[in-house]
Amino acid sequence: MGGAFLAAAVLARLGGRIGLPTIPLFILAGILLGPHTPGIVLVADPHDLEMLSALGLVLLLFYLGLEFHLDDLKAGGRKMALAGGMYLALNVGAGLGFGFALGWGTSEALVLAGVLGISSSAIVTKVLVDTGRLGNPETRPILGIIVVEDIFLALYLAALQPILSGADSLAAAATDAGKAFAFLLALALAARYGTRVIGRLFAVKDDELLVISFLGAAVLVAGVSEWFGVADAIGAFMVGLMLGSTASGERIRTLVHPLRDAFGAIFFFAFGLSIDPGDLPVVLWPVLAAVALTMVMNVLAGVGGARLYGFGPGPAANISTTLLARGEFALIMATMAAGAGLDERLSPFIAGYVLLLAVLGPLAAGRSSWLARLLPDARPAAPREPAEPAELSAVGAGEERA
Repeated sequence: MGGAFLAAAVLARLGGRIGLPTIPLFILAGILLGPHTPGIVLVADPHDLEMLSALGLVLLLFYLGLEFHLDDLKAGGRKMALAGGMYLALNVGAGLGFGFALGWGTSEALVLAGVLGISSSAIVTKVLVDTGRLGNPETRPILGIIVVEDIFLALYLAALQPILSGADSLAAAATDAGKAFAFLLALALAARYGTRVIGRLFAVKDDELLVISFLGAAVLVAGVSEWFGVADAIGAFMVGLMLGSTASGERIRTLVHPLRDAFGAIFFFAFGLSIDPGDLPVVLWPVLAAVALTMVMNVLAGVGGARLYGFGPGPAANISTTLLARGEFALIMATMAAGAGLDERLSPFIAGYVLLLAVLGPLAAGRSSWLARLLPDARPAAPREPAEPAELSAVGAGEERA
């Protein structure tokens, strides 16, 4: 594990000198030092870092919740739902169509719809932090889309599980989906009405006790969320949402920073460990086609979301590129597909697709101004003020002199 930390740090420092983001470099360190690449193998079994990797994801999403204020959610809930729904309709719909076009099977197409449709919350969070855009106006719809995606994912996974496992009971599928939705509703109600009580529980002066308290709460709720069929990331996000609105919120944000950075690096390193470069050439062309399709759909969703909020080309480009990366949830889908015995080309396809977008996403986000130059300004033109009589006279006089 020490070697993993140091390898990630060395590559990140080297990449930082030429302007590369840290996320793809952490992933690259995992690929180069993992069991699927010749040479030095630091971690022979990726499962050895499974718990640390899960903790990294939990802390990344917990921090995202701390930055996402309840007032923002209440003020822009309708627009966030519309932006998130539009993003899912474009990307999940395109993924489903792409899956059927490949001809690998119906179950495979349903898996690909989830893979192509859901952004990586962990990478999106890291991109927002690295680019210093957490305070930007367009970050609100970005976070709103992430929340809508996570809620959709929880319900989609619950519905997909009986299909992949071959279960023919619609009642069982409905029960799983209902259980997940009920737990999400309970978390939302706690975040909405329980902030005062929660704030008292975490009102401690000692930093050590505060760290232990918020870390325990985030990890516990994440674990319980998973048991209810909800992604552990959304459970951690909801805990951050609750604590961010308390009197201790600012202290927690400061204290969680080093934990988020350290274990977030391990999450991306462990992600690299799971990728076998030797499997990628078999599915190269489908991967490239899927990446191109995702980029087009993200630009359309970014422009649509920006228009919904009245933003210009710059924020539209930021939305499009920040949400481009795919990651941890695609790997969840790959694990489910492998366990269900689906087409053997599915796992290398997902690995190649996720790797390319995990690299291209942060790079594109850091250079979103290039895309902004190509996008139209969808904002309505401001009405011109009628000219004052004195101004009209001056204009007339100028014309006469001319």
